[in-house]
Amino acid sequence: MIKKIIILFFFIVAELFVSANPIKDLISKAGGKEDFPKANYIIIFDSTKVNVQETGLSYVNTHSLYKILTAKGAISKRVVKYGYDPLSAYVEIKKVVIYRKTGEIEILNKNDIKDYPAPARAIYWGAREKMLEVGRLNPGDAVEVFLFKKGFTYALLQSDDEDEKYIPPMRGNFYDIVPFWSSEPILTKVYQVNIPKDKFMQYEFYNGEVRSSIHFINDRTEYTFTKNNIKPMPKEYRMVALSDIAPKLLLSTSPDWKTKSLWFYNVNEDYGSFEFTPEIKAKVDEILQDAKTEMDSVSLLTHWVADEIRYSGISMGKGEGYTLHKGAMDFRDRCGVCKDKAGMLITMLRAAGFKAYPAMTMAGSRIDNIPADQFNHCVVVAKLSDKKYHLLDPTWVPFLRELWSSAEQQQNYLMGVPEGADLAITPISKPENHYLKINGNSEIFKNGMLKGEFTLTAEGQSDGSIRGLFKYYLKSDWKTNLEKELLKLSPLAKITNVDFVYDPLDYKAGPITFKITYEIPDYAFVTDEEIIFTPVVASNIFKRGNSHLYFSPKIKERKYPFKDRCSRLVELNETIKLPENIKSVDVPEEKLSDGTGAYFKGCYKTTNNTITLSETAKFKKRVYQPEDWESFANAVKHQNEFAKTPVIIKF
Repeated sequence: MIKKIIILFFFIVAELFVSANPIKDLISKAGGKEDFPKANYIIIFDSTKVNVQETGLSYVNTHSLYKILTAKGAISKRVVKYGYDPLSAYVEIKKVVIYRKTGEIEILNKNDIKDYPAPARAIYWGAREKMLEVGRLNPGDAVEVFLFKKGFTYALLQSDDEDEKYIPPMRGNFYDIVPFWSSEPILTKVYQVNIPKDKFMQYEFYNGEVRSSIHFINDRTEYTFTKNNIKPMPKEYRMVALSDIAPKLLLSTSPDWKTKSLWFYNVNEDYGSFEFTPEIKAKVDEILQDAKTEMDSVSLLTHWVADEIRYSGISMGKGEGYTLHKGAMDFRDRCGVCKDKAGMLITMLRAAGFKAYPAMTMAGSRIDNIPADQFNHCVVVAKLSDKKYHLLDPTWVPFLRELWSSAEQQQNYLMGVPEGADLAITPISKPENHYLKINGNSEIFKNGMLKGEFTLTAEGQSDGSIRGLFKYYLKSDWKTNLEKELLKLSPLAKITNVDFVYDPLDYKAGPITFKITYEIPDYAFVTDEEIIFTPVVASNIFKRGNSHLYFSPKIKERKYPFKDRCSRLVELNETIKLPENIKSVDVPEEKLSDGTGAYFKGCYKTTNNTITLSETAKFKKRVYQPEDWESFANAVKHQNEFAKTPVIIKF
């Protein structure tokens, strides 16, 4: 059956498929719900054929056949939808055929195809969608789809030539990133590239195996990649992106990352992306009037761009894609996406006399070594007096005390610098850079009342998490937001006072720091012989600063790498004054664990009529490997045990 599918793949003449029995035969032999009990539909075949021109322009034909297994699968395939950017791509739904289980064949009317603006939020670059309604389907029906596309994913500079705008930014080059994974089973997937013989193309298949072949046809080379029986990838909580672990194919005619780096540098310099105007220079001078050091200047400019340039991408014509919009336009509009914020910062840094350049990165997943364009985010590098490049990201640090977001640690990036650069990776940020510290004093009374105070301070990414309680809300809501943390412990909890060391909206003044005074009537469970309670600081309050607590330590092992928001240090300390005339105190036993992922130490000490809690947890990375899970899970488990295991006072 597989051999038949491969033979059929590249007969794109629709009439052949409509009338030929092999398609019906494939549908009937593909199997049903009993063969794929967890699937809503199956993809009998998924074929892509790419014809690359000398300019790098590619013509792409796809041919797919879907068999519906469930009502949910029928709903998911009720329309054929194809998204595109008209500045850089042309798409066409060539033909859609329905094979009914009853034996009927329907060819949908192409005149019913709709072309409309794609739904958008925050980025309004004129993306569109083409859609053809398939209508009601039933389990056992099948849908055959023929699509055509020319162009590429990102737009660069517009041109009057009809085909010119579809040529990729690196003229003459071709790249592609081909996922060989799916949320539903694929019986056979084939990807074929036909390219001029003088274009050397490197490729690599990741996270699995594929059958490949190369054929020389006159002055062209044809590469074919085939994989059978592709099953959906199992998912684990907070595992890394599917592109990091699932089978995929990368192809590129670009020889190496340095070539890409130099191209990225030159395309922006040639366009004049970072030329500054007198108005920009005046604003830079105003911002830097109180700067005392080099890092003062870098910090002030980075945070001005982060806070003052709104993240909102509007269609701005020339300059989309890899060419950054000119600083004058960003300064005038006060809005843009990551590349606009990066371009604005580079322009202002240059106006201040710094050497600054753009860099490309992939937020959320890995970049592999084949120089295909695996990028979704733009940042900044500045070469300072130490002769080193320093990463800056004005997109990810609004109201954050960092200049480079440590939520981007262990992330690949490529600088567009005059000497060229290789692919690099951001380092791990020490847990101590992202601390959350809560220090408290309290007193438990015989009637179960608990009164106390604690001071919370946080830095780095932990600061950003806690500061979110204030920066996104009205001042009138601040106390309510804090009180909600204590209400998680008891509906009777009441905050009697809040003192802020710094204005929570003034993140430049220092780490977020505040002191809460509280009282909680009937907090403890009281009997004639015992008082049972959990100290407030041990109770996992302010979980937003403890994102590791959302992981379940009950999972014994993990198959795939996983990620938390950031590396992190948590220190919890509380001294509790106890009632007089007690006989004994039972406290949770000491816990200690360490490993490649995390460290934890927690204990209580009893002295006279007080007990003192001390917990320290270090989460050492942002991206973890499966072998890190044991120590990570142990640290989470132990912190939860201290939150759930009460102190017992006996009289």
